[in-house]
Amino acid sequence: MPKMKSKSSAKKRFRTTGSGKIRRNTKGRRHILTKRTRKSKRQLRGGRLIHKSDEANIRLMIPYA
Repeated sequence: MPKMKSKSSAKKRFRTTGSGKIRRNTKGRRHILTKRTRKSKRQLRGGRLIHKSDEANIRLMIPYA
C-alpha cells in the first residue's frame, strides 16, 4: 500500500498540539497594521485552535500530523 500524501498548503498552515488539537495562525497580521490599535495587534499574537466543525477536513489533509 503506498503512503498517503499530505496537502502541502495544510502542512504549512496547521500543526497539532500535544493534546492532539489543531492549531492555526491568526489572520490579519500581514500588512496595513497602522490603522490597528496597539491592543488589537497584541491580541493577534499567538495561534488559535481550529473550530471543531473544520477539524475532520483538516485531519484528512494532514494524515500523519
